Amino acid sequence: MTSSIPAVATRTAEDATLQAVFLDLDGTLVDTEGFWWEAEAEVFAELGHILDDTHRGVVVGGPMTRSAGYLIRATGAEIGLAELSGLLNARFAARIAGGVPLMPGAHRLLAELSAHAVPTALVSASHRTIIDRMLHSLGAANFRLTLAGDELARTKPHPDPYLTAAARLGVDPARCAVVEDTMTGVTAGEAAGCRVVAVPSVLPIPPAEGRTVVRSLEEVDLPFLRSLITESRGGVY
Repeated sequence: MTSSIPAVATRTAEDATLQAVFLDLDGTLVDTEGFWWEAEAEVFAELGHILDDTHRGVVVGGPMTRSAGYLIRATGAEIGLAELSGLLNARFAARIAGGVPLMPGAHRLLAELSAHAVPTALVSASHRTIIDRMLHSLGAANFRLTLAGDELARTKPHPDPYLTAAARLGVDPARCAVVEDTMTGVTAGEAAGCRVVAVPSVLPIPPAEGRTVVRSLEEVDLPFLRSLITESRGGVY
């Protein structure tokens, strides 16, 4: 995939170390993929359609417009994309009003990155209103930057979200680590030229060159993330 967002110029070997960490939200830091599916199932039931699990594998990790558009086509529901997106966001927002559960290892990882002053960005396909609600559980101070799916013309699986985050932080995408839970997000991170850590939530993600697959955020810490960059640069620190 191509993008009109310019990448930051490559830096010297002396700088070849981890410059920033980009974290996905739903299914990566917070255990909410099930909440989204429940919201979608409830809304479509009210529209007279029953969703089965075959649809879940398609909509997980995607931007709202893609997921909602797919479900309209798959069910034949008589509703517009904008109206459905509004209903789904409202239903999901109601579910997370009391806070959201963090994924195992998320709190410890955020605290570690903050303690070491590692520039950290939250890069999500969710809308800004949803992100801001979840930041109450995650701690807004843990992030140098947050980027929502409705703030860009193109979101994941395009590389634009991660290229935008890198440009705004003034870092080289090749020296940034991305942590994602879906193939949609993994594709975006890899297309941006970042080193990607996949922590599969709903669907499995196969290993690939330049991609590390782990079972949980409990396996991810700062030394581990730093090693991804130094290894890709021939061990230069």
